[in-house]
Amino acid sequence: MKVTVVGAGAVGASCAEYIAMKNFASEVVVLDIKEGYAEGKAMDLMQTASLMGFDTKITGSTNDYSKTANSDVAVITSGIPRKPGMTREELIGINAGIVKTVATNLLEHSPNTTIIVVSNPMDTMTYLVHKATGLPKNKIIGMGGALDSARFKYRLAEALGAPISDVDGMVIGGHSDVGMVPLIGHATRNSVKVSEFLSEETMEWVVEETKVGGATLTKLLGTSAWYAPGAAVSSMVQAIACDQKKMFPCSTMLDGEYGLSDICIGVPVILGKDGIEQIVEIELSDAEKAKMQESAEGVKKTNGLLQV
Repeated sequence: MKVTVVGAGAVGASCAEYIAMKNFASEVVVLDIKEGYAEGKAMDLMQTASLMGFDTKITGSTNDYSKTANSDVAVITSGIPRKPGMTREELIGINAGIVKTVATNLLEHSPNTTIIVVSNPMDTMTYLVHKATGLPKNKIIGMGGALDSARFKYRLAEALGAPISDVDGMVIGGHSDVGMVPLIGHATRNSVKVSEFLSEETMEWVVEETKVGGATLTKLLGTSAWYAPGAAVSSMVQAIACDQKKMFPCSTMLDGEYGLSDICIGVPVILGKDGIEQIVEIELSDAEKAKMQESAEGVKKTNGLLQV
């Protein structure tokens, strides 16, 4: 199993680190346009191998896509990160050109790869990869929902005063501060609905804190987060590499599911060796359906800014 991570910044390096530490991949290639940067990150990570107990080979390359040849999975983290006060949507002008070029170069050397898109605005960048490459829809996956759901579970555990292993919850919809739809009505603590433990006011707090989870970190850090995004990607890559058939909310191209078409947006999917192996349609309340529709309208508005 060979995995390529394009972009050796904080998110890309975290992706490579977590994938290597899980020891399911034979090789991880890290690529960046900055001279020597990916090579340096790869060397630094390889020097942890004996200490962390992994055998995955990590190599770095400065913009040489031939080194990525025959990758089973490719992760695109390229682009500028958010700064405090910026929305993900404001990144579209710069990141669209970068992502389109990266996807085209990856497919030249790995035509059968599965692509995971991390670059923001993530749903629109996932849609762009579909339009620019023509890959089958199961082979292009946006990361957002997996990360947003992890942040949702963090806030749920915090509100419940419970260990996070007790908590389950999911976020669907667009990967944006206003577009996320945390499914608080479906969230559970050991199969018991969280509404049995939390007040309406507290549940609303959890939802709102989840939606601004990325912005909160950007304000604190001065740039986008990287540990949790890297961990989310590594879990998705592992599900594909190891054919785990695990369910994640991911941005995927819809063709009538949830009443939506010609849009990439977060919904629950099953990930296995063929990428997205099933889109799971769950029953939503009228309020959740309305929020999902509103989220989709926001994503389509951003998609309209693309030059495909």
